[in-house]
This record gives sequence, structure tokens and C-alpha cells, in this order.
Amino acid sequence: MDIAAAQAQQQRKTTRLGIAGWMLFDWAAQPFFTVITTFIFAPYFVSRLTTDHTAGQAIWGYTLTVSGIVIAVLSPVLGAIADATGPRKPWIGFFAAIKIASLAMLWFAVPGSPLIYPALFLALATVAAEFSIVFNDSMMPLLVSEKHVGRISNIAWGMGYLGGMIVLIGVVALLAGNPATGKTALGLDPLFGLDPAKGEDARITGPISALWYLVFILPMFLFTPDAGKATTSLKEATARGLTELKGTLGELKERAGILRFLIARMIFQDGVNGLLALGGTFAAGMFGWQTMELGLYGIILNVVAIGGCLYASRLDTRLGSKTIVVASLVCLTIATLGIVSTGPSFTLFGLVPLPTADSSGLFGTAAEKAYILYGLLVGIAFGPVQASSRSYLARSVSPDEAGRYFGLYALSGRATSFLAPASVATITVGTGSARIGMMALVVFLAVGLMLLLRTPYPARRPG
Repeated sequence: MDIAAAQAQQQRKTTRLGIAGWMLFDWAAQPFFTVITTFIFAPYFVSRLTTDHTAGQAIWGYTLTVSGIVIAVLSPVLGAIADATGPRKPWIGFFAAIKIASLAMLWFAVPGSPLIYPALFLALATVAAEFSIVFNDSMMPLLVSEKHVGRISNIAWGMGYLGGMIVLIGVVALLAGNPATGKTALGLDPLFGLDPAKGEDARITGPISALWYLVFILPMFLFTPDAGKATTSLKEATARGLTELKGTLGELKERAGILRFLIARMIFQDGVNGLLALGGTFAAGMFGWQTMELGLYGIILNVVAIGGCLYASRLDTRLGSKTIVVASLVCLTIATLGIVSTGPSFTLFGLVPLPTADSSGLFGTAAEKAYILYGLLVGIAFGPVQASSRSYLARSVSPDEAGRYFGLYALSGRATSFLAPASVATITVGTGSARIGMMALVVFLAVGLMLLLRTPYPARRPG
């Protein structure tokens, strides 16, 4: 039986429970990105671990830079090794252990403590999370046919946002106390006696995300079929994987469409990553949002994101992955321009003045409401742009080379990932303005969009 026939047979044998287990990986993984790197812990890192918010944003940006470089260097190597060794689950389990331990250690990030330790554990967790995604994504072409990858990818991504939102709601409703009143959004005392003055409402998100991940990746290990065992040792597979990676890089000269897609994604994903990682910290610094406001903002975005992913899951099948990615990038570029153009008394770079009166409630100023409106555009687009990019590549490569190309895909999402946060951090420090620093993200989104417009679909077609 040839490779294609064997893969088709495996796809037919994959049960709905097996596919559901694979999709639950996104459900398990997303709270890390939702409550740690976007809405709760990262803003806490910037605004409450240090009194200098500009310096905090710069250190956070450099933390993302270091982890991005490690991911960029090693992801394609690990992807090639995955194809050579066969099974993906052992690798996912190994990196899960690192991620879970690192997240648990965030509980000790007390205000006033050295920033180096939470920065180190955040970097380790980020690297482990991204490496796990490489192996999980490379399983997708083995489980479902090309026709269904867009639908499955977007639904899984939507499930991830739902999981992240549930954790976020739990934090805001039950754990995060208002520093002034000590009460949660439901007017309750925080569970476990958490003290918001000590940052415990933000610090608890590390152990919670670790426990959530541990519980919900189990169905994937139990029910989702893995690639067959390789007959080579790890040492031989590593050597073979590196050889195949070199061959894959050589192949790209003949596969111009895939090369162009990877370059375009390398640039626009850098902007997307920067927007997700720094958008919450930007709001925390400008408006003084605490855990409760940031959590509610995140819930709003995630509700919209779930709807965006579910709708995109149907449009991807009908219109194709490229159309979804292009439309999402247009939306994100407009939203980012809106976000960076908003200040306490204006939006659209001062063309629209806003009253500064504060109603004293949540999001009490007009500028905060404008920020949320732009955030809704981010919510609509940031799920589909990533889910449909994943299906774009899955439709462009064969299952037997998925590990190598999804390793390069991870590289394309991280190869220059240090540039966006480093650009934002450096410009912020140089100008003393977080708003000017955030403008760098617009460039990454717009340039990536322009390159993608000239990329064939599927990318295996000649450019």
C-alpha cells in the first residue's frame, strides 16, 4: 500500500471521538494565551509588578523577543524530526510538562519581586506551548481529508476561544477583586481568600491555566490516533530529520507559492502576535485598567471571536482559506489603526475629539468605549486569520510532509516574531510613547497582506 493510500485509510478510520480529542487541544491550550499572555497576567506584569509602565512594556516585549527567537530556530528542526520519528504525542507530552510547571511558578510573581523570574517562566511556557502546537497541527492532515480541514480548523480554534473565555469569566466573576472594594464582578468575595492588593487574582491564572491544560489534553492522548511508530532511533531520526529539513528548504526554490505564503505569514503573523500580546498591556497603561476591566474586555473579544470562527468555518469551505485570511487582515489593520489612534480625549489621531467625563462605572470614558469598539474588530478577525492560515497550508502540502512544513509554518510565525515586540519596545523607549511604539504593528499587518494578495491558492500551485 502506498503512502497516500495508507493515509486515506487512516483518515477513514479516525472516529469522531478521535477528531474531537484533537480539537480539544485548542480548548486546552487557549487559556494560556487568553489569560496569561493577553488579558490578565501580561498586563499585571506590565502595570503592577513595576511602577514604571513603559519599562514594564519594554521588558515584556523583550521577553516575547527571546522566546520568539528560540521558537523560530528550533520549530522547523522539531517538525522535521516529527516526520522522521512518526508519533507526535510523546513530544506534546514532553513540552506539556515544561509548560505546566512554568505556569505553576507564576503564582510566586509577587509585586515588587524581581521581574527576571516571571519573565523566565513566561518565556519557557511560551516556547513549550508553541512547540506543542507544531506537533498538534502536523497531525491534522493525517486525521481529516483536505476538503474538511478548513471547517475542522476553524471550529477547533473557536472551541479554543470558548475555553479561554470560560476561564476568563471564572477569573473575573469569582477570583478578581476590585482593588477599591475587594469584590468580584458578581459582588462576591474572591474565592480562596485571594487578595487583589497582592496581585493574587492575576497570579492565580498561572496555576489555573496549568491545571486546565493538563485535564483537557487527555482526550487527545486517549482517543486521537497518532502517526505510526518509526523504525529508527531518536538519534537516527534527528539526523534524518535535519537532512529532510535541508531538503525541504531546497524544495522551496521550486515551490514558489508555498515560499511566498510562508514569507507573507511570517510578516503578518508577527503583527497579529504583537497585537494580541501587547493590546491588553497598552490599554492597562493608558486607561489604568485592572484585572476586572481587562477580564471583561477579554470576554467581549472572545464572544465575538467564537462567532467569527464558527462563521469562518463555513466560509472557508465555500470561499477558500485565502479569502478568509485576506478579509481578516484588512479588518485587523483597520482595528489596529483605531487602537493606536485613540487617546484619553480623542480617537482617529485627534480627528474625532472625545469628552473626558468619566461615569465612574466600568469603561466609563468615551475613549474606553471607542477602544472596545476597535477591539470588536480584532475579535472578529484574529481567530479566522490564524485558523484559516493553518488550513491554507494543510491544503497545500501532503500529509507525509506535514511535520516538516508545519515546522516551517511555526518558523514563519516566529522567525521575525522578535521584530514586532522588539520594535514596539524599542520605539516606546525611544519616544516615551506606547502609542507611537504600537504603530509598528500596522506596518507588519499591511506588508503581510500585500504579499499574501500575490500568493496562489492552494500555495502548491505555481506562483
